[in-house]
Amino acid sequence: MNYYTMWCNLKDSKRDLEFASAVRAYLGHLQSQDLIEGWSLTRRKFGFGPGGLGEFCIVVMVRDLAQFDRAFGHVATRTGEVERLHAPVYSMVTDFTSALYRDFPDPQRAGAAGG
Repeated sequence: MNYYTMWCNLKDSKRDLEFASAVRAYLGHLQSQDLIEGWSLTRRKFGFGPGGLGEFCIVVMVRDLAQFDRAFGHVATRTGEVERLHAPVYSMVTDFTSALYRDFPDPQRAGAAGG
């Protein structure tokens, strides 16, 4: 599994529930199209966490980089339903940063547990 991890803050923290709803609609749409396997939205608790990371963390799970590429290709069209759902999410976000992680050790790696 690959994990596209994103951290961000909101431009207006009073819109936190609206943001959560928009993320749910957008990522739920991508999941219903089999473009992602799943996702989660979490929020920093009690201010704990590195200062450079945002208050919110979104993790998108994809089977492999091919699925990830299809998801990005779909979103990059910036048209239709996907743009209608994506625009409310990115319009509320500031201080965005992201990373791509994978399960480790990779299942195909020689010497991996069970492999």
